[in-house]
Amino acid sequence: MKTQINCILIIAIFLLNSCSEQHKKTNQDMFMKFEEFRNKDKFIPDDNLFYPGIAYPELKPILSKKINLAADDFEKLAAKGATNKEYQQAIKEGLMRFSDIYIELDTEDRDRVCSYFEELMDIVGLESSGGYLNKFAYGFDFLIAH
Repeated sequence: MKTQINCILIIAIFLLNSCSEQHKKTNQDMFMKFEEFRNKDKFIPDDNLFYPGIAYPELKPILSKKINLAADDFEKLAAKGATNKEYQQAIKEGLMRFSDIYIELDTEDRDRVCSYFEELMDIVGLESSGGYLNKFAYGFDFLIAH
């Protein structure tokens, strides 16, 4: 009987240890993905998304900086184990950073901004933006009802 209990305890410890290792690895992978996201060239033509590239090239560094700030926000939230609502709030606040140049963005550029947010959502496993991406892309009172 004592041998069986010892075996069960050893198996339980092994399982708990392997689960915690996998969790740590997932977080490291997540943070590597944030870094890769920040480092990649943004607003360039993408045939997979039918994106022709930024309409006004002078906006590229401004837009890239705003998107990278959103990545920073998501990374901070991921580090603390945020809820879906907290990520959705970060999306809302991240999109508000574009309010000063929103009018200068054409439809394709707004859609591309949203696709970058979707990439961030994929990194953390968030399935819904809470409607903020649609509001931003299609202008449903985005600048008024925030």
